[in-house]
Amino acid sequence: MKKTARAHTNIALIKYWGKADQALKTPLMSSLSMTLDAFYTDTTFEHDSSLTEDTFILNEQKQSVADSKRVFNYIHLLQEKFGVNDHFTIRSTNHVPTSAGLASSASAFAALATSFVASYGLDLSKKELSRLARLGSGSATRSVYGGFVEWKKGFDDESSYAAPIDENPDLDLSLLAIEVNTKQKKISSTKGMQLAQTSPFYQPWLARNEEEIAEIKQAIQNNDFTRIGELSELSANEMHACNLTAKEPFTYFEPETIKIIKLVEDLRKNGIECYYTIDAGPNVKILCTLRNRKDIISAVQKTLTNVKIVVASFGPGVTLL
Repeated sequence: MKKTARAHTNIALIKYWGKADQALKTPLMSSLSMTLDAFYTDTTFEHDSSLTEDTFILNEQKQSVADSKRVFNYIHLLQEKFGVNDHFTIRSTNHVPTSAGLASSASAFAALATSFVASYGLDLSKKELSRLARLGSGSATRSVYGGFVEWKKGFDDESSYAAPIDENPDLDLSLLAIEVNTKQKKISSTKGMQLAQTSPFYQPWLARNEEEIAEIKQAIQNNDFTRIGELSELSANEMHACNLTAKEPFTYFEPETIKIIKLVEDLRKNGIECYYTIDAGPNVKILCTLRNRKDIISAVQKTLTNVKIVVASFGPGVTLL
């Protein structure tokens, strides 16, 4: 049976950066994200006893066996879990810049898990679906829901899942994704997470995690844009400080990344309230209100030439098409 799902990507405001278990993709810390309307993946999963091989087609291109390995391994894991074993075809279209600091794997695996479950007619709750998505990519667990989402770190497969905080927030919050570089990153997230744990600042950051999650949840409840922005910027800086102070120091920043950080700080000094957050890549996301959006876009365009800016707001949870 053929089923298609659409999942939107998300941006972690309180970051996850480190796995407790590589195979289960359980994290060392809880995280909290915002699902985005502008970036998504559509994935069709079809299984049939008449198929003679497993096939993965990404953005209209059939992928080699080597390039399909991660996806095939994931589906074989799910098939084993549910006692099914026929061949399958996956067609996926990514409306997300791949490997450039926007979590394309989050929307990709959330859509894949959902289309797989629907194709086999499995009756799972969203909580169970978020656990399945996590086995493909950690951050995919959060893309099962819309709006503000918490990924509870848990301590095993059963207890590590996503929960919605507010799927339809009534908050004036826009996100500007500033694409300064769309090249494949030099250090994968998996490798980066391992290196970051060698930083002397990693454990103190971990120790603060529960407090930061509680604070941002309170700020969301209060519709407090300022506090959400401050905590998001702090979490990003804590993550990147660990990268810079690892035993083998590294950074995802490019010179343009620093220019945008500086610009955000200058805008704030001039009374235009905005905050930045940066994931495992050079691209910067700016959190702002609708009132200031136009001025910020104009300032970014003056600072960087030929820059691509995508405006996003709150996106929905995963759906079947």
